[in-house]
Amino acid sequence: MFDIEVIDRPSAAAAALEPVRSQLLSELREPASAATLATRLGLKRQKINYHLHALEEHGLVQVADRRKWGGLTERLMVASAITYVISTSALGPVGADPDRTPDRLSASYLIALGARLVREVGALQRAATDAGKRLATLAIDTEIRFRSAADRASFTRELTEAITTLAARYHDETAPHGRSHRLVVTAHPSPANPQGKDFQCQ
Repeated sequence: MFDIEVIDRPSAAAAALEPVRSQLLSELREPASAATLATRLGLKRQKINYHLHALEEHGLVQVADRRKWGGLTERLMVASAITYVISTSALGPVGADPDRTPDRLSASYLIALGARLVREVGALQRAATDAGKRLATLAIDTEIRFRSAADRASFTRELTEAITTLAARYHDETAPHGRSHRLVVTAHPSPANPQGKDFQCQ
């Protein structure tokens, strides 16, 4: 089971978003049978089996174990991941793309960058898993409370200068065995302040 799985096929995305199937994925973080799930969710076993087959067809659940009861075999199913995220690849040509968003200071561009990050890293993670390798990544996440808009602007300028300097120092276009990496640095207001009040745009 993966910690997180990126769904990039439209049919799989539709299957995961269906309310009953989404609930089943949540319940199947631990192996369970259709009978157990039917009891938990208050649904008929036949309906649970119908939805499980649909999820299995898209690789979102798999058989974890089999138990025999008399002449019958009961399958214990488990989700393919603990959590899921849907890639814009599932949306085809209407998926967000930063190359189609000219204003690089807009919220739309930031959202499109996030969508591209999910799409690219999701595909790389899948390829690494298939090859039995670990995908090397780096992520930094922190929160800064600026005293003023002027301080925020100063921070932006200094951060840009620092990144430009580091990139120039380590970038080598001619390295025969080098591998390009994409660096994305973003900043946006936190959804709520420490007191739980909604943020105000400024």
